[in-house]
Amino acid sequence: MLPTLPKAKTPILFATFALASCFTAICVPAICFPAIYVSTCDAAQPPLPVIFDTDMGNDCDDVLALGMIHALQSRGECQLVAVTITKDHALAAPFVDAVNTFYSNGNIPIGVCRSGITDHEGRFNGLAEARDDGELRYPHDLASGENAPDAVAVLRRALATADDHSVAVIQVGFSTNLAALLASAPDEISPLNGVELVTTKVSSLSMMAGAFAKIKDESGHPRDYKEYNVIKDIPAAQRIASEWPTPIAWSGFEVGIALPYPHRSIENDFGCVEHHPLREAYVHYNPPPHDRPTWDLTSVLHAIRPDHGYFRLSDPGTVTVDDEAFTTFQHEATGKHRYLIVDEASKSKTLEAFQLLSSEPPKAR
Repeated sequence: MLPTLPKAKTPILFATFALASCFTAICVPAICFPAIYVSTCDAAQPPLPVIFDTDMGNDCDDVLALGMIHALQSRGECQLVAVTITKDHALAAPFVDAVNTFYSNGNIPIGVCRSGITDHEGRFNGLAEARDDGELRYPHDLASGENAPDAVAVLRRALATADDHSVAVIQVGFSTNLAALLASAPDEISPLNGVELVTTKVSSLSMMAGAFAKIKDESGHPRDYKEYNVIKDIPAAQRIASEWPTPIAWSGFEVGIALPYPHRSIENDFGCVEHHPLREAYVHYNPPPHDRPTWDLTSVLHAIRPDHGYFRLSDPGTVTVDDEAFTTFQHEATGKHRYLIVDEASKSKTLEAFQLLSSEPPKAR
């Protein structure tokens, strides 16, 4: 039996956030109103095309990050053009499809890798198969990742059809798919090789990987840290660090640690529907009371809202990844890499954005 929480209280979005946003969503007890479109956006600013590359199923922050992208898309700030997955399990892609469908975006292309990396089910991807009274709790079309196309083909197709220098790529899992994209040859999708395609079509890469501050060990001593997304595919991470041709914003392990997601939001802010995939995934991963670090959410927020003052950026430089998975940043005036820095003065603002965006109700179906 799948664990659940008692029915959550319904969220109330703060007026200050609503005034600052292009759209608002209002929930009152027993009633969930769809997003209200308010014409305060600059109509000349088109939505940012986004590719989301994730190891969905290995941690619940991937799910919250995907929900944030859908909320930002409903606000007209971005357009999710593809999701590619680096977790090699058959239920990872169906779960992504279920979340996309929950947000009325079930036609978004999904690609998978077949690398053998983290090929276990994970704690919440099984929700893709959850049924109530014989019906899928979270309807979706993709039954298995075995039926999904290869991630590199999906990436190449999404980029080939995009405007030049327009796409923001967000990587919150391993570098497996993006490294394979760089190594890809010209084909029927595009006459450009992978490096040429990225150079021509991508504006930036925002990635959760590495560590750029010492992390305390179990004894409380600060140590250099080997971060999970790098450890799982070191050669791919090395290739991205050395060969990716566009600017990269690295969100290190220390950033998500400094911004834990308040578990009370999971308990109180997702009650507009009886079953919410983000809430249930969080509970399956590690039930409240548990404030999970927001590693992947940081890369999403920076990629789509880079000028909102949520994070400071390091000076430019270059990141290298050694054979033990340690990441090192070297300041260089002409470097294409920067890393995110949490500003104490902006922490409450950033955490509020995480909560309000991830819990924003899906638009009317």
